[in-house]
Amino acid sequence: MARVFNFSAGPSMLPERVLEKAQEEMLDYQGTGMSVMEMSHRSAAFSSIIEETEMLLRDIMGIPEHYKVLFLQGGASTQFAMIPLNLFQKHKRADFIITGSWSKKAAAEARKYGDSNIVASSEDRNFSYIPKLSGITFSRDADYIHITTNNTIFGTAFPELPEAGNVPLVADMSSNILSEMYDVSRFGIIYAGAQKNIGPAGLTIVIIREDLIGNALDMTPTMLNFKTHAEKDSLFNTPPCYSIYIAKLTFAWIKELGGVAAMEERNREKAGMLYDVLDNSKLFSGTAEQASRSLMNVTFTLPSEELTAKCLQEAEKEGLVTLKGHRSVGGMRASIYNAMPLDGIEKLTNFLKRFESDNS
Repeated sequence: MARVFNFSAGPSMLPERVLEKAQEEMLDYQGTGMSVMEMSHRSAAFSSIIEETEMLLRDIMGIPEHYKVLFLQGGASTQFAMIPLNLFQKHKRADFIITGSWSKKAAAEARKYGDSNIVASSEDRNFSYIPKLSGITFSRDADYIHITTNNTIFGTAFPELPEAGNVPLVADMSSNILSEMYDVSRFGIIYAGAQKNIGPAGLTIVIIREDLIGNALDMTPTMLNFKTHAEKDSLFNTPPCYSIYIAKLTFAWIKELGGVAAMEERNREKAGMLYDVLDNSKLFSGTAEQASRSLMNVTFTLPSEELTAKCLQEAEKEGLVTLKGHRSVGGMRASIYNAMPLDGIEKLTNFLKRFESDNS
């Protein structure tokens, strides 16, 4: 069977070059006589893998030396609890900008340990926009400010970052890490689940400023304490070894293509092609406000559920799969992460134009 263009919001497609390299090394990783899935996380071979993975990520993201890189498990959802448990140091208060389901969940989890202060929200219009930062007043006594930089369900992304001052800015970047350039030094913590731009599910990456480590609440479980993992270089317990290995291959692929800056340029071209079709269509309507549009998740609707179902069915026959929108928005959603090639966007846009012509 020929490979399809997979527009899933996650888990999502991986670069073919990464999959081919993993296939090549599946049974015998670099002369060890075993797969990475079989080797001890204490072995010299795996030590080399995890060290190179961190080195590559530091390189392509420009991570400063005074930040730790942690390879954890539990997805971004575990970070919703881990972050307040470690950062509620003084006032047990955090400010949240609510821009979708995931930021709502992060705020709800933090509320179990302190005060979740909602400083802005776009829920009034079904999260179709990002609130204007100029109208937001942050708490002077907040232990951190939390944002979700990209919202997979609603197709929105922060066009700019809030000015956090001396308060640590914490960002869930699960769905747009490595897709565009960010100044890591503006954040206290960046965290991301792997299953969109990094690798298969099972790995969670946390990039944390070192002064934020070692201040966990007394009630914090050992495994939810950043210090536990920072002191052992992410090897306190068995890490998700194979997911880390795939991440290494993905980071190397990004570096070969010119780094995150090159990814951003390519992603803007891909998104621009798709938004251009939607903006000039009388059949398809984008759901996110133009100033808040995501580069990674393009959401759009058709006039009826029947027409939507027909479009999805015909798209699948063309090898354009997993385009159904989330139930919170409906319609269709094209997730066009780093691994989605330009060919996939060209095929999708041509299909949408043809479908509109045939159904107008």
